[in-house]
Amino acid sequence: MGARRRGEEGRARGPGDAALQGESRVPGAREPGGTVRSACTELPGNALAAAAARSFVEAALREWGLRGMLVDDAVLLVSELVTNAVVHAGTAVDLECRQANGILVAEVSDRHPARAVLARADEGHGYGLRLISALAKEWGISYRKDRKTVWFRLGPAGRGPHGSYHDDEDGGAELGHAGYLAPGHGPRAPGEHRAPRLTRPYAAAEWTSHGALSFLAEASDLLAGHTDEDKVASLAGQLMVPRFADWCAVWLEDPDEGAVPRLARVWHAQEDRIEELRAELQKDPPALTARSLPGQALPWRWPTGAASTAPGGASAACRLVVGGRVVGTLLIGRAGLLRIPDEVMGLIEDFARRVALAVLSARRYTRQATISQILQRGLLPSGEAAIPGLDTAVVYEPSGEGAWAGGDFYDLLELPDGRWRFALGDVQGNGPEAAVVTGLARPVLRLLAREGFSVTETMDRLNREIGEQARFLSLLYGELSFRPEDEGGVDCSVVCAGHPLPLIRDAAGGVRVAALPQILLGVMRDVAYDCQLFTLQPGDTMLCVTDGVTERRSGRRLFDDGDGLATVLGTCEGLDAAATAERVRRAVHDFAPGRPTDDLALLVLRAPA
Repeated sequence: MGARRRGEEGRARGPGDAALQGESRVPGAREPGGTVRSACTELPGNALAAAAARSFVEAALREWGLRGMLVDDAVLLVSELVTNAVVHAGTAVDLECRQANGILVAEVSDRHPARAVLARADEGHGYGLRLISALAKEWGISYRKDRKTVWFRLGPAGRGPHGSYHDDEDGGAELGHAGYLAPGHGPRAPGEHRAPRLTRPYAAAEWTSHGALSFLAEASDLLAGHTDEDKVASLAGQLMVPRFADWCAVWLEDPDEGAVPRLARVWHAQEDRIEELRAELQKDPPALTARSLPGQALPWRWPTGAASTAPGGASAACRLVVGGRVVGTLLIGRAGLLRIPDEVMGLIEDFARRVALAVLSARRYTRQATISQILQRGLLPSGEAAIPGLDTAVVYEPSGEGAWAGGDFYDLLELPDGRWRFALGDVQGNGPEAAVVTGLARPVLRLLAREGFSVTETMDRLNREIGEQARFLSLLYGELSFRPEDEGGVDCSVVCAGHPLPLIRDAAGGVRVAALPQILLGVMRDVAYDCQLFTLQPGDTMLCVTDGVTERRSGRRLFDDGDGLATVLGTCEGLDAAATAERVRRAVHDFAPGRPTDDLALLVLRAPA
């Protein structure tokens, strides 16, 4: 989006304005009658935001007559903060720069709502605040109701602990502590465009000791939170660039699948060079020699066209190895270097081990989730959950975000004579152990029903089978018989064994219990179950739920305390089965913060009016 530049008049004060207004902590920052120049823009919350921010800041500052390291530092800090805001907050970003008398204040705001006091002051902005503390004279964080803002101040009196600013517009090569030429320095050709200087972390020996530990700890936290290996590769590139590299590539491979290595992610400090670099790297996948040690970072050949500010540079490759398993390769490059310093190579190896562990964990999670989905499909009806002549709706939500097949299940089965059987069950516990019993109960119910056993006979036989498994099963099981059209309604026979009782909302709005409670399946071997008979009249709605609904907890309260479920059902006047099920589901989720910790299932049957 285009920048909006304006003078001081009519502008609301921001978090960093004290630095421009000459208040007590920054005396003399603004001369009487001085003009505050400002520029602001809004950036989208995507991968292009950082590049747009760099271009915007550099253009604005040079238009204001600022030069040299002040511009470079401002561009670097804004790029870092915008990148982290997009990664962590995932929202659009507001950027504003203000300048008066050589003092610059920049603000980066994301749209993440303000939160309670954080345990870590840099949460949501990652490594950016460490750079600010090293380079800026002052900085701060402001939490508002609808956004979070980080501001910093740069000025001519110095830049943190690393010395004063100087204008290097006309040359003067600067050497890092390892004796290499820092990219972005040196004589500048006429008309040459110079990218932001991104090498400062290399040049600070103290950073590669104490700062590296903080970086690795933060990288571990960020990488461990992802369950998709491609997202891990993407985050690895964003962590490397521009902190340690001008570009980064992550190859992934899975020997168990026999697949060839694939280039999962390419990241470049200049986004318009990503596709060029990807095409170059695809031609020659890294293949480290057998003599290299597992997880060892080694120098790598510099690919053509990969440099961002110079015709050449240094690059390194490191196998992603965990537990002796190779899961990929990390490749990084830095323009303008003769070699990558040894301490940085060591840090790359430590970082690569964390990436490898995150990739393997994500891969295992994906396989586990795939197995669970296959198992889940075998435990539930394969067709649409619908009974002709009835308005039907089902809600099924396993706990744990679907990572495992759950202990709740439902079933609908049509018999040859036009009757229907329905079931809603809940095995004690959840996860794979509960799913084993679920895999037993549903086929037994279907087999016995097709063999002509009545509802009560089916329950008696299933009770003995569950008892042999040393597990418990709560089950609502019933049969539906449609009356002749001239009479209307549906006759129901139901057994409720240790299960939340079904509720009926009649056409007049009254809510009643439709069955009597009976003993849980699997507790006693010889139990005679009884049916309760009733009729769903036109306009009546029957609601059946598992205890994931009724026992949803908020502090000491349960969702069904004080007939909470009946109260919600009573508000469903005029709703069809799907809307009724959704209202109940939403009420359960809204009852307490966070996801439900138990499996949740609802079955709604409504007789047409």
